[in-house]
Amino acid sequence: MGIAMEVMRIAIDHLPDQGQGIRVIALRLKIGKLTAVIPETFRFCMEIVTKDTALEGARIIIEDVPLLVKCKDCGEESQINEPSFFCPKCDSPRLEILSGRDLCLESIEVEETGEKKEKLRDGD
Repeated sequence: MGIAMEVMRIAIDHLPDQGQGIRVIALRLKIGKLTAVIPETFRFCMEIVTKDTALEGARIIIEDVPLLVKCKDCGEESQINEPSFFCPKCDSPRLEILSGRDLCLESIEVEETGEKKEKLRDGD
């Protein structure tokens, strides 16, 4: 829930006028395998925290970022899919994590709702 709230805060902070007159259509995120974020749970939490905001109803599009490592002994770069942190080539435990810890809001897709334009006309 905390991660969903932070993503919502970041998204709203990046909208013009904090989202007034704008509806968010989609949020695109990159989430690494090591973040322990479960996509279905994250989407559910986003649905709850975005209620009555410009983000309500937005599609949450998640790109999984694989766990990529580089062995410090043999130099092999590999994707790890199991909870075993050993080099698949030389069995060394000395691995450098190249990706998989990512949690990034890549883009925000928006459309104008017309509310902002109407408010501007009322002030004429």
